[in-house]
Amino acid sequence: MRMMNLKNTLMVAAAVSLVGCAGGDNPGREYAPNMYHSVAYEPLSQITDEQAGAWANALDNGRGEYFNSNKYNPYRMNMREPAPNTVKRNKYGWLPYRSKNVPKDSIDIVIKGMTSPLEENPVYVTEGKALYEVYCKHCHGVKGMADGKVSDKYPGVANLKGDSYLAMSEAHIFHVITYGAGLMGAHGSQVSPEDRWRIARYVKDLQKQK
Repeated sequence: MRMMNLKNTLMVAAAVSLVGCAGGDNPGREYAPNMYHSVAYEPLSQITDEQAGAWANALDNGRGEYFNSNKYNPYRMNMREPAPNTVKRNKYGWLPYRSKNVPKDSIDIVIKGMTSPLEENPVYVTEGKALYEVYCKHCHGVKGMADGKVSDKYPGVANLKGDSYLAMSEAHIFHVITYGAGLMGAHGSQVSPEDRWRIARYVKDLQKQK
């Protein structure tokens, strides 16, 4: 008798499980709908209707599954708008580069007093070399002597070991990478500020090599 009751119990449990299984277009029973219907929290635009998605909420907390506003924020957002005139810093705490694009003969004026934020560390030279080989070598060449694979297509590529370039500071090189100069186009949108400084560091090291 005891075995029969156990058998019946297992059959009932199996039948209940099968009822909740998916079939055809039916996704089946959702036992934790709040896990299936996760809502992305947009920081500056929110769903303010507290009953939005009430049908999907399994938490019994009196509001909809899709409601995601912060009702204690005066704008009902999850984060406040930045204070007026604030400036975003990068992960290193650096402020955005604010110098403007100017003619070549005025670059040293706008960068006057600016120095590289990178400390003296050979790691930056190594990292700068890897970046140089990606962004610069095809024009300036392996040794910076304007003999890259495409330099013959663009007469006038800078020979980085020429006398006029040897005196350029890292800040000057950084500015040129950012905005371009002469034949060189701007790379500020393709190369991060940190990587531009790394390339500048490597160029100064490359100029010392024979």
